[in-house]
Amino acid sequence: MTNISRALAVSLLSSAFLLPAAPGHAQSGTTPPATATRPSTPEQNSLPNPGAPPPSTTETTGQHNPDPRIRDMNQKEKDKVDREGK
Repeated sequence: MTNISRALAVSLLSSAFLLPAAPGHAQSGTTPPATATRPSTPEQNSLPNPGAPPPSTTETTGQHNPDPRIRDMNQKEKDKVDREGK
């Protein structure tokens, strides 16, 4: 057991000599300069793309018309939530 404790003490002491205590950067009293430069703003272009096709009101979003029974069930649940809450 003494060999293990001796080896541990030697490794701790050697690491203390090899790693000098450096002051923490967060603890330093210097403040950054108040004249920090900001990156320039990117060029903004809010005009629509002239090559894009015109928007369509007939184009679907992927939702299909459900079965009438499903619509009735959904409507009943919506009414239930309106009456009773979640």
